[in-house]
Amino acid sequence: QVQLVESGGGLVQSGGSLRLSCVVSGSVSINLMGWYRQAPGKQRDMVALITSGGITNYADSVKGRFTISRDNAKNTVYLQMNSLKPEDTAIYYCKLKRYLSGTEYWGQGTQVTVSS
Repeated sequence: QVQLVESGGGLVQSGGSLRLSCVVSGSVSINLMGWYRQAPGKQRDMVALITSGGITNYADSVKGRFTISRDNAKNTVYLQMNSLKPEDTAIYYCKLKRYLSGTEYWGQGTQVTVSS
């Protein structure tokens, strides 16, 4: 089974930066990869996506501040987060989706807390 393990979360002040990593026991290059986040009492929302062709998509709330990238040799997806705001506080999840079957796989999440 495909497994995803996130890391890099933590506590930072407003305006700070964090880099999240997602190590995948599968291919990050031939699947759709994404980062999602969920704050307490709210739904899980898409933050950033990267296709097998390298096309990226971002939520309006993070556009210009966050960058999704991948290292195919390491089967790792990254989320660089700059200019962090308190409203970015959430659990961040990594997702892999297969194009043909549509099957989705999720990591267990990593906590990001942005303080004032």
